[in-house]
Amino acid sequence: MSWRYVRLWAELLGVSWRLYPGQTAAALAVKAASATVVTVTALALRAAVDGVIQGDPEAAVAGAAAAALAFAVGIYLGGIDAVLHMLLVERVGLLHLHRQIHADIAGLEGLDHLERTDFLDRVTVVRGAAWNLMFGMWTAVDAVFNAVKLALLLTLLGMVSPWLLVLLVFAAAPIWFDQRGQRLVTNAETDTAEAMRLQRHLFNLATEAAGGKEIRVSGSGEELARRQADAWNEVTRGWFRARVGAAAWKLAGWSLFTTGFAAGLWLVVYRAANGTGTVGDIVLAVTVAVSLRDSIQDTVFGANEAMRGARVIEPYLWLRDYVAAHRDRPAGARPCPDTLREGVTFERVTFGYPGTERRALDEVSCHLPAGSVIAVVGEYGSGKSTLVKLLCKFYQPDSGAILVDGTRLSELDTEGWRARSSAAFQDFGRFKIRFAETVGVGDLPHLGHSGRVLAAVRAADAEPLVERLPDGLDTQLGRVFEGVELSEGQWQKTALARASMRTEPLLFVLDEPTASLDAHSEHAIFERYMARARELAARTGAITVIVSHRFSTVTDADLILVLDKGRLVESGSHAELMARGGRYAELYGIQATAYSPTGA
Repeated sequence: MSWRYVRLWAELLGVSWRLYPGQTAAALAVKAASATVVTVTALALRAAVDGVIQGDPEAAVAGAAAAALAFAVGIYLGGIDAVLHMLLVERVGLLHLHRQIHADIAGLEGLDHLERTDFLDRVTVVRGAAWNLMFGMWTAVDAVFNAVKLALLLTLLGMVSPWLLVLLVFAAAPIWFDQRGQRLVTNAETDTAEAMRLQRHLFNLATEAAGGKEIRVSGSGEELARRQADAWNEVTRGWFRARVGAAAWKLAGWSLFTTGFAAGLWLVVYRAANGTGTVGDIVLAVTVAVSLRDSIQDTVFGANEAMRGARVIEPYLWLRDYVAAHRDRPAGARPCPDTLREGVTFERVTFGYPGTERRALDEVSCHLPAGSVIAVVGEYGSGKSTLVKLLCKFYQPDSGAILVDGTRLSELDTEGWRARSSAAFQDFGRFKIRFAETVGVGDLPHLGHSGRVLAAVRAADAEPLVERLPDGLDTQLGRVFEGVELSEGQWQKTALARASMRTEPLLFVLDEPTASLDAHSEHAIFERYMARARELAARTGAITVIVSHRFSTVTDADLILVLDKGRLVESGSHAELMARGGRYAELYGIQATAYSPTGA
């Protein structure tokens, strides 16, 4: 067993003590008392039997009474132990550790980890693992007290004959062999995590409403079910092989113990038959034998459960190390400016996503003046959204630099920069909570400020939506929570409203903000946000960046950046780019023809 596990369990026990000292102390005391019950019972029974044989009724009655009392106390302590055990597991695990795991993952500065399979494999295993981690810790504590009980029982056997202490070696065999088997199971669960994630994704894809229409029209349901079954079969085959191996190790351990234990019992009977022992010794040995078997089973079970916790412990420790390493990276600490005076400059910025050699941005150089409206256009896959992600510090450039008023963006405090940014992304979130909250989370300090929420709703042209909701701003969203389900366009307007909560941003990003809206709503939205951009520019020198594949919506931008396969091929105003007759003019003409009444 790794010392890292022991350190983690000690840390978790310390957390339990810090949060619930009284209950934790009570749990430890009960476990310690329970470990001595069998020893007291065995000694009392021996005294009772020897008292009967020796004609000492007082000793016999006292021994029998002590044995009965010890047995009753053991039952009572067992019930108290179970209650305290589960109470602490659920309180510490679900109320503290679960939140800490999510906070650690969400607290990572960038997004690159969400595209790493090794990271996602661990997250798949650790998802909802807080309960298992705490249960594993307390099971490890139980294993320690079971080991103490086992040592006491073996001491009793040693009092009968020192040769019986050899049973300690045999008693350790099932534990050691079982741990070897459990290691196979732990490795198998990590090795099959990717297949598990795939089958879960396919199952959700086939059963959730989002893709239901396409699946039924295309008739792909059976194919998805086949692939999900194949992935699940891959998982179960890996698990089955590991569990067969674990069972073989377990059988070998118990076979060795049984052999040693049978020899030990024969020795006790032999000694009594030859007058070197008493009948009480036989009763004690038999009592200890039964309890020893149970104690070893408990110890093995505790060790198994603790090692089974390795299924989540190893991925959990890996994630903790990953989070710690990324938090230890040199981070920007310089405060963000109150207002932008010069703007943002890209100096030969190059970036490629993890796991691919293709450059999403290739030596992009441009200047985004303070107070300007910037449009970023280009075909799908040209690098538009990547440029925005770098502006939001979701990723760091592979080479080159992004300067904010002459200071490297990487040197600015990330939390401070994001606190002065607002954004609506094309893959917007659907927060199925109350409508006011799903808008208000765009600026947490003003989450409950209804005036700010209403102003953001007006900015997103979402007032008609709120008026149609049965409870207005207090309407619960999401049919799965017995609330109202919004259409794709309504969800997008909600996301736009959320992005409008902050009133003093330095960076305002609209990444394909109207992709799910009709032409009338799109026109109204852009009129409102162009006006909002000018207001923000006057207050903070804010830069508004609009990413769009519809060229007609960005003609009023101060500066248009045209990207093609990750490279900046043109920049300028709409009039300048049309006069130049280059890539922008070509694409604009194609779209104008396509969307005209006489277009194809």
